[in-house]
Amino acid sequence: MTKITVVCAALMAIFAVVQMAAASDEIRISENQASKMGITTQALSAAASGNGVSLPGQVVVPNGQLQLVSVSVAGVVEALPVTVNQTVKKGQVLARIQSPGLIAAQREFLTAYIQAQLAGQGLKRDESLFRDGIISEGRYLTTRGAATQADAMLAQMEQSLRLYGMSGEAVRRLQSSRHLSASLDVVSPIDGTVLEQMATVGQRTEASAPLFKVAKLSPLWLEFQATVDLASKLKVGALITLVAQQAAGKIVSLGRQLNPANQTVLVRAEITRGTENLQAGQYIEALVSVPGNQKGLWVVPNAALVRSQGKTYLFVQTKNGFALCLVRVIQEMAQFSTVEAKLKGSERIAVTGVSALKASWMGLGGGE
Repeated sequence: MTKITVVCAALMAIFAVVQMAAASDEIRISENQASKMGITTQALSAAASGNGVSLPGQVVVPNGQLQLVSVSVAGVVEALPVTVNQTVKKGQVLARIQSPGLIAAQREFLTAYIQAQLAGQGLKRDESLFRDGIISEGRYLTTRGAATQADAMLAQMEQSLRLYGMSGEAVRRLQSSRHLSASLDVVSPIDGTVLEQMATVGQRTEASAPLFKVAKLSPLWLEFQATVDLASKLKVGALITLVAQQAAGKIVSLGRQLNPANQTVLVRAEITRGTENLQAGQYIEALVSVPGNQKGLWVVPNAALVRSQGKTYLFVQTKNGFALCLVRVIQEMAQFSTVEAKLKGSERIAVTGVSALKASWMGLGGGE
């Protein structure tokens, strides 16, 4: 007799003993028989989260903390003093651009500045003459209108330089030195980290072309999809724990619109602790606190689930073997699922050899 034949005969004998000793929803089996069938168990308290459910999510930079740095004038990238992953301060130079268009804008500004000075001097002179009755009111009003128009033109030219990226200090230096420069420093608008670089030295850029993405990386958002059933159990302010990354935060919003593709809602959490251990765009598994978990939400290995006739069960270890426990799947992931079941938390469930238990149960009258 071959070895395979002996093993098959032994298994058939075990199944026969199990079937004769089992009740309708309980399989009576000894520890020795369970061992031969490859059945192992796991404490439910260890498998369940105890504080919530486990969900996959993606780390996202909050909208208000992400800045796209661009240049408002066409030119050539002369230098890039920073690079990706570098921490920068607000006002720090990120790029230096050479732009002939900037020369023209500066020239127009200086022309407007000189005209505004002359108009201002003329207004002061005519104010004195009008008070002395030397000139008419009409001439005085004409002079005042010209001065106002010159000031408006100067403000417009200064705003153009600001839009091009010149700082207030650079504009003031231009006023005093009257020195035109084609070089423009592009600076960081915030304290943060350079996430992306879209330009290279020597590259010609068009107006409004993006150069860098800079972001403040604390706090961060964690966004995940939840079923309607699960979302109804979540609350704004519920604790979020990222065990592996030693990070934590709280739920800040629950979606009010279903994703038509998978019938889930977007849940967003703000991570405030341990953000230095996270990467923007990273997919990660989070432990989500669910109020009222004592009502029976547990996290179990997918291998422990048994499905039959549209229902899902666990095999719970008893004194004499294993009993079927009906569960409701709340959230299913790659390796674990969150289920709702009437369990105390001290039970042990079968996690391997489940197919053998199912075969024995089916032999007692179950059916697919």
